Amino acid sequence: MGNRKSSALSREILEDLKVNTKYSEAELCAWYAAFLKECPSGRISTEQFEGIYASFFPDADPSAYARHVFRSFDLNADGTLDFKEYIIALHLTSTGKTAHKLEWAFALYDVDGNGTISKNEVQEIVRAIFNMIPVEDQIKLPEDENTPEKRADKIWGFFQKNDSDKIAEGEFIQGVMDNKEILRLIQFDEPKKIQAKLKEKKQ
Repeated sequence: MGNRKSSALSREILEDLKVNTKYSEAELCAWYAAFLKECPSGRISTEQFEGIYASFFPDADPSAYARHVFRSFDLNADGTLDFKEYIIALHLTSTGKTAHKLEWAFALYDVDGNGTISKNEVQEIVRAIFNMIPVEDQIKLPEDENTPEKRADKIWGFFQKNDSDKIAEGEFIQGVMDNKEILRLIQFDEPKKIQAKLKEKKQ
């Protein structure tokens, strides 16, 4: 894919991204030039990606969440993000359609990639999210969701599942679309702000 070191973005990848993200050719070419300047190899490693998150959360521990986000966008599971994967990530977390965002959210929570979500996986992602929330803000959360365990129980309860049950992608997406409360509980807004800042850096 977009892993070549050439300063020119291939026409195939450019056209594909224009169709799937609605970004303009000028935007994509400008971001590609900036991407190569920051990542001369044409790829972002897990460590570099974690570093981006760490720079925005100096008083928290975003490493676990960053690793999960990275995994969800590493489409070919090679341990790096190329330009195409990076732009798709930027698009989905900022201006993507709701259905596409929920497909990504499912991939984020499907930690082992087996096509279903377990309660343990929900707990793992929610715990990673809590690591990014300052303690003073955690205290302000409602009593029934002020710990990772409570929030995971609340999410699982909305789906009316037993602890050993699984949730498939279609059920997950429909459940979230039918209940905005689930959407609020599963997401974390700060990464969207990070993507906005990264977008500004490339303009």
